[in-house]
Amino acid sequence: MQPQYPTPTHGRRSAGRRVTAPPLVVRRSIIDRVGVGVTALALVAGLSISPAGPAQASPAQVLATAQQQQQRPAGQIYVVDADVVAPAIVRDGMAASDGVQTLTNNGTNADWARLVLMDGAWPTTDENITVLLRWMRQENGPPDWWNRNNPLNNGYGSGGGAGLGSYDNLQDAAQYAAANLHRGYPGISAALAASSSADVTAAAIWASPWATSHYANGAHWSTAPVKIVKAPASAWGG
Repeated sequence: MQPQYPTPTHGRRSAGRRVTAPPLVVRRSIIDRVGVGVTALALVAGLSISPAGPAQASPAQVLATAQQQQQRPAGQIYVVDADVVAPAIVRDGMAASDGVQTLTNNGTNADWARLVLMDGAWPTTDENITVLLRWMRQENGPPDWWNRNNPLNNGYGSGGGAGLGSYDNLQDAAQYAAANLHRGYPGISAALAASSSADVTAAAIWASPWATSHYANGAHWSTAPVKIVKAPASAWGG
């Protein structure tokens, strides 16, 4: 009896037999690494196309970011699940009065001196206020310190040479006075920024070209207390 050999199928699937491919086994560690990479790329892509970011970071923000990067371990990646929701931040309510409006309502020569310091971003210290009050007295005198709405007889922006111009109101006068000191009188500006004594700042004023007389190098400069006088509301634009 001859042995029985299986009949060739000539490329056809044998009846009754089904060939199943072995299951594809992928190591979980590979999937994990791929998932982390995709998540990191998605985060980077989201940041690069976000339309809501600020146009330019402030110096303080740049420094803070640099410090955080220095403290973070090199090569470490932080992945946050998409369903994590940041907790709501509740801040205590705060209220502050408008500084400019408060000074305007008070309306005295001391308030105008404070307004100049605020506009110039100088400290509103007693020494700075004192020297400005003395300076205003030398230019116009306390009884009508608001004369032409130009307490320091400032020529910048007042439309009059030699400080003989005027401003629409005392708020404008304060802004122009601060701006002029910043732009052309570095010695005075530096003394105010350092909150120097009233005498030191006064010496910087005498040495400057603000007044052609230079206040006789201090001989025409009184250090007596300055009387506090309120200007009419119309001088403030009210």
